[in-house]
Parts: sequence; structure tokens; C-alpha cells
Amino acid sequence: MHALGIVGGIVFLFFLLWDAFETIVLPRRVSRRFRLASFFYRHTWPLWRSLARLRRAGNPRENFLSVYGPLSLLLLLVIWAFGLLFSFALLYWGFGTRLHVPSGINGFAADLYFSGTNLVTLGLGDVTPEAGSGRVITVIEAGTGLGLLALVISYLPVLSQAFSRREANITLLDARAGSPPSAAEMLRRCAERDAPLAKLLEEWERWSADILESHVSFPVLAYYRSQHDNQSWVTSVTAILDVSAVLLAGVSDGPSRTARLTFAMARHTVVDLCNVFRQPPRPPEKDRLSPDTFQRLREILSSHGVALAEGAVVEEKLHNLRRMYEPWVNALSRYFFMPLPEWLPTEHKPDNWERLASGMG
Repeated sequence: MHALGIVGGIVFLFFLLWDAFETIVLPRRVSRRFRLASFFYRHTWPLWRSLARLRRAGNPRENFLSVYGPLSLLLLLVIWAFGLLFSFALLYWGFGTRLHVPSGINGFAADLYFSGTNLVTLGLGDVTPEAGSGRVITVIEAGTGLGLLALVISYLPVLSQAFSRREANITLLDARAGSPPSAAEMLRRCAERDAPLAKLLEEWERWSADILESHVSFPVLAYYRSQHDNQSWVTSVTAILDVSAVLLAGVSDGPSRTARLTFAMARHTVVDLCNVFRQPPRPPEKDRLSPDTFQRLREILSSHGVALAEGAVVEEKLHNLRRMYEPWVNALSRYFFMPLPEWLPTEHKPDNWERLASGMG
């Protein structure tokens, strides 16, 4: 009996199973400093992001980045599986399990092979344990393999449903705020079409809460990309914060109470997600709302009946509101390689649905 093998196998087994439990089952943020899943994403995502910079901006780069989310999940599952295989092999070796093996396989290689067939429940029968301890470990390993498979089967649909909920609102924003979305365009279209802005903000308050809950519980969702290169969850939540900030700063007849609630929920979301991904707030290097841009924003809103109050007090209030979220959305933008939206719409650029309908791609 090898005590070191037994202790090592038990420690590795517990560490891997606990990491899988925290990642798949536990519906809350884990604050522990070292986790296998966190270590994996912290070191593979920067590499993938660096490789993406070598590709042409636009769809080629976005297509490359979109592979990472699903692929990282599969790779993490493979790492767990190989870790469990090795842990159980250590237990077989540590307990000195006598194995009936065919010629050509011996030593620890036989333990690894036997562990692999048990974990995936192949049941080939070419290697069998001769001692009772080996039979007990075999049953435990087979059950662990089936349990891991069941977790994966139940985990993937949950991720898919959460992703679909997130993207549905982002897609709806296309016709309401442009592609990419902007605060000026959303306010202009709502005023032009006499759309209920308060109801739209309520929907995005709930969307922000859903994003917070789902992305804290399943952080891998944050790496999943939207369908178009000019859309993302970071872009969308920033545009909603921009709109809410304008309404709170100086639109007297706007839905200020709803805007306040939406602003609070969306800011809560971006701040918490920065904490989850360990990203310190970083103010944008370039002012997103320069004096000229602010004046143009005022003109656009005024031309569509949205009265933005005059005076330095309004500008100061809007500046203070922006300081409450821009450093955090900028940190998320830099980390996930998702650009922040402009305050003003891009001139003469059709929405995604218009481009697709006209065959422009």
C-alpha cells in the first residue's frame, strides 16, 4: 500500500469534484482565490484574445472570438475528466490493487487504462481487479463518471436557455437603438414613434437583473458572443446606462423614476461582473461624451421634442452619473474585447435587420 498515492488520489478527487460542483451546480459567486475553472479562464482567454487581434477586424475577428466560449466549456470538461481518471488511477496504485491484465500492460499504465475504462463505463473486461478494494473503487469511479455525464447533460440546456434570453433583448434593441445601439438613437426613435420609453426601460431593468444572476452563476456565458459583430451584451448594457443617465440628468418630463431603477440595476450588474472577473475599474482613455458630442446630442434630442435642460448643472450631473459606470463598463469592454457604443449614431448606417433584408450581409 502506497500512502502517498492514496492521499494524493483523495485530494485530487475532492478538488476536482468540488470545482465541478462550484462551476455547474452552485448558483452563486465563488470568492475563493484559487479554482481550477478560474485558473483555466484567466490564462486561456488572454491568449485567445491576443490571437484574435491578428485577424481582420469585423466578422473574421468576431467569428474567431465566438468560438472560445463553447470551446472553453468543452475543454474544461475534458480537463475534469482526465483529472478524475488520474485521481482514481492513483487510488488503484496506492491501494496496491492487483489487476488481471493482458500482456503488454503493466505498472501504473495498467492503473491508468483501468481507470479510463471505468470512468467512461466501457466495461471491456480485459482488465479486472482481483482484490475487494479494487472492486469498491471501480464501483465508485463508474458512478462518478455517470454523475459527471448527468451534470453535463443538465448543464448545457441551462446555458443555452440563459444565452437565448440574453440575446433576445439584444436583438430587439436593434430596431429601437440602431446597430450598434446609441443613447441618442434610442431616445430619438422613442420620441419619433411615440414609443413608451418607461416600458422599454422596465424591460431592460429585468434584463440587467437576469444578466447579473445568470452570468454570476455561470460566468462562461459572459464569453459567449452575439450574432453580429456590432452587438454585444456589454454594448447593450452601456447604451441603456447612457440613456438612463441622460434622463436623470436633465429631461424633466421623462420617466425619471423608471430611469433611476434601471440605472441602479444596470450599474449593479456591471460592477458585480467586474468583481467576478477580477477587473478593476478603468476610466476610458478617450472621453466618450466630449463637449462637441454633448452639444450634438442636445440638438438631436431637441429636434425630436426631447427637452434637455440647459446649464452647467446638467452637464455636471451627467458627468457624475457617467463616472458611476463608465470605468466599469470600460473594464469589461477591454477584457471581453467588446467595444463600447458611441453616444451618437453612425451616420447613414442601416440597422442589422435592414442590411440582412437587402442582402447586404
